Amino acid sequence: MSGHSKWSSIKHKKGAADAKRGQLFTKLARAITIAAREGGGDPDGNPALATAIQKARAQSMPKANIEKAIDRGTGEGDDAVVVERIQFEGYGPGGAAILVDALTDNRNRTSAEVRHAFTKHNGSLGEPGSVAWMFETYGVVVVDGESNSEDDLMGAIDAGASDVLEEDGKLRVLAEPTDLTAVRQAIESDGIEIESAGLEVIPKNTVEIEESDAGTLIKLLEAIEDQDDVNEVHANFDIPEEILEKLA
Repeated sequence: MSGHSKWSSIKHKKGAADAKRGQLFTKLARAITIAAREGGGDPDGNPALATAIQKARAQSMPKANIEKAIDRGTGEGDDAVVVERIQFEGYGPGGAAILVDALTDNRNRTSAEVRHAFTKHNGSLGEPGSVAWMFETYGVVVVDGESNSEDDLMGAIDAGASDVLEEDGKLRVLAEPTDLTAVRQAIESDGIEIESAGLEVIPKNTVEIEESDAGTLIKLLEAIEDQDDVNEVHANFDIPEEILEKLA
């Protein structure tokens, strides 16, 4: 298991976010609405909703917008729109597996836009199930690795955490999605400050991408994420840091 998505790391380092704040808020609100519809409006009992709310708060989405999106998902809103979740699977340059999570009110439009992005950047869409098996969903709690050690997280292990990984100065505590709340509460009760907690889709293994394919792959992922209806993009690639520096 890789432990983290290289694409998530690249986006974080580049400060990649939607150019238009309105577009960003629309995506965040859709994610909250779908999570509330599928798992209820209480984030303590709905890890997917807790994750969506956390992402919204990180982007300074107003509390009223978050509450409105939750109400819309639980059927209490007065402006309900039928939004559905669609998953696309495909491959990018260098053989990277790509999993696309979209939230849309127009399946045909979204399918056409995602397909166009794949085709334009030397990728290809696959059949349902073609790459999804290469990824797993985990509950992930991140704490500072400088002021904490794995020994400090024994309470999290007792609460159901399955692994602790050290990456980029952080400790990432992994658990089954259903154990995320208990693990988060155990860490908090031990007086450890949590930097983030939520659900993550993590590749089981990674494919190293050659320099000749790296630039096109990054452009493909950016083109997919730029689509209004795309909520999350996951990929199982690894690009050496020296190549990433050339692309920066």
